[in-house]
Amino acid sequence: MSYLTANMNMLMSAVKKAASSMSRDFSEIEKLQSSVRGHQEFVAAAVKKVEGSLRAELSKARPNYAFAQDGKPQPNVPHFIVSSLDGVINFAHGIPHFSISAATVENGIITAAVIYNPATDELYFAEKGNGAYKEGFRNHERLRVSFRKDLPECVFAALDSGNENIAVRERLVSSVNALRVLGASSLDLAYVAAGKLDAAVSFGNSLSEIAAGILLVKEAGGSVYELNQKDIRSEDLAAVLRSGNIIACNANLGKKIHDLLNK
Repeated sequence: MSYLTANMNMLMSAVKKAASSMSRDFSEIEKLQSSVRGHQEFVAAAVKKVEGSLRAELSKARPNYAFAQDGKPQPNVPHFIVSSLDGVINFAHGIPHFSISAATVENGIITAAVIYNPATDELYFAEKGNGAYKEGFRNHERLRVSFRKDLPECVFAALDSGNENIAVRERLVSSVNALRVLGASSLDLAYVAAGKLDAAVSFGNSLSEIAAGILLVKEAGGSVYELNQKDIRSEDLAAVLRSGNIIACNANLGKKIHDLLNK
């Protein structure tokens, strides 16, 4: 991508502006570790500030766009899907692995996406048909999924999905080189797009946590499946967004992961 479109500039600007308050708040978080009540209130206030800024900036740029809400059907008009803070537990404990994200949806298709970690100043972005990138000072780095084919060589990310899915985690642990529970689904997907992780497998993610990352993985040459879908000869992104159950990986691993988890 030799230039950034107006739509992408708008998303990146809104996300970075919202992130400025979170960066300041994160620098203060360790001072509140000993005060449980004050700590929780501080985190809630930090998220509220980001959400307010995101919505205000995006609404100003695209006043005719609606906002999707987790747990509700997506609007039938052009809309934004935003996450004010994915990785809230990491943020609350002073762990620099969390993100703010925003995506645009038109005619039911995710057309542009940004995922930003304010703690590390890493920003990932993608536009449909234009590829996925990591922001650089002078040049943006084109993202590509990994090319690994054999599960024992792979590193996967997974979210802790509770005791009901312990069998899935055990299958992954016994079949891959390493399984990482990093605590932020959006960044898991960004890392798959960047080839840092070979796959991300998790249950019950919210719409706002995975929408932007799905586009990144797709534009980086990867595949995204609904974890329980019976036939993976084609993707069903609408089902992924409805259920939040996701397999994101390179093209070599999709069937192997599906077969492993659906024995």
